[in-house]
Amino acid sequence: MMSRKPMKDPLDLIDLASTLTDEEREIQSTVAKFLADRVRPHIGEWFENAHFARELAPEIGKLGVLGMHLEGYGCAGTNAVSYGLACMELEAADSGFRSFVSVQGSLSMFSIWKWGSQEQKQEWLPRLAAGEAIGCFGLTEPDFGSNPSGMRTRAVRDGADWILNGSKMWITNGSIADVATVWAQTEDGIRGFLVPRGAPGFTTQDIKHKMSLRASITSELYFDNVRLPDAARLPLAEGLRGPLSCLNEARFGILFGAVGAARDSLQAAIEYADSRVQFDKPISAFQLTQKKLADMSVTLGNAALLAVHLGRLKDQHRIRPEQISVGKLNNVREAIAIARECRTILGANGISLEYSPLRHANNLESVLTYEGTSEMHTLVVGQAITGQPAFR
Repeated sequence: MMSRKPMKDPLDLIDLASTLTDEEREIQSTVAKFLADRVRPHIGEWFENAHFARELAPEIGKLGVLGMHLEGYGCAGTNAVSYGLACMELEAADSGFRSFVSVQGSLSMFSIWKWGSQEQKQEWLPRLAAGEAIGCFGLTEPDFGSNPSGMRTRAVRDGADWILNGSKMWITNGSIADVATVWAQTEDGIRGFLVPRGAPGFTTQDIKHKMSLRASITSELYFDNVRLPDAARLPLAEGLRGPLSCLNEARFGILFGAVGAARDSLQAAIEYADSRVQFDKPISAFQLTQKKLADMSVTLGNAALLAVHLGRLKDQHRIRPEQISVGKLNNVREAIAIARECRTILGANGISLEYSPLRHANNLESVLTYEGTSEMHTLVVGQAITGQPAFR
């Protein structure tokens, strides 16, 4: 058989582009070009030095991806698939940038857009969409991650105000956020509050020595008798329904993003296998290498088709939480396996930041855990199948 050049995009194997509209492909291409110009040349250095390029936020805002799936208030109002494709390209560059966009748009902005007052929306959403302000989302605590109903952060009434005490942990964008959406126990159940940067008693501390998401800021938030007016409360959010609705928005972006990390890893492995010569021929010509590449490409294609299918369901307002769990569980699990296998094709060179697979694998260790661990999503799917909750 005649040899030919290796496939540049492994998703061409299933012709994924043919399932997308012209507008969706254009959005994906625009985001990819921005990242190629502004992020990819520097991401290895940023990862190594644990640096988040905060200065890119206004450029990302100008690109239109911050809260891009929301309507009004300076948001682009795109469909869910377009948002997912943007997340795919962002995570193909680095999970830290997809995390920034997810937290900004699907957690911080969505919490205000869905549950906030008109005054809160008008104050914050245009600035957040433009990248002029940064948001974060405080739900997870040191002792309460998978069980947020047990949170200890508490807000109590004091006349017309609220007094907020407690702490949050593993908060993306925490120390650079201009506004934090914070969830707290009250005498009426869990409620959300907007805590502005600089509020007396509100402090942050970055989490250091990370081996994952190094090009992203992760912080702890502390609240020591923080006094807030009632206007800081998200008026429409009552109970866990508020924060969980935001988490589903973020999880949707993740199931596309994971495909991007896996695709980028596989592209790196394919290119390397074509150029790496052993025993007088490129290692891409050996059966064992081709089996690895073939198996990973099939798995990647399945994950991408699942993501697009779930995006179409979301655009039809038909998607269910357990279906998002299926996507997050499958696609992150498969992506991390692909990134690790790609590292084996690169051999010793695979541990260098010159190549992306091990960086992606390290980042995906965090993605595997946040926005619901694999174990929790497994139980969500199990309950949907059997009708029996097995969380306790």
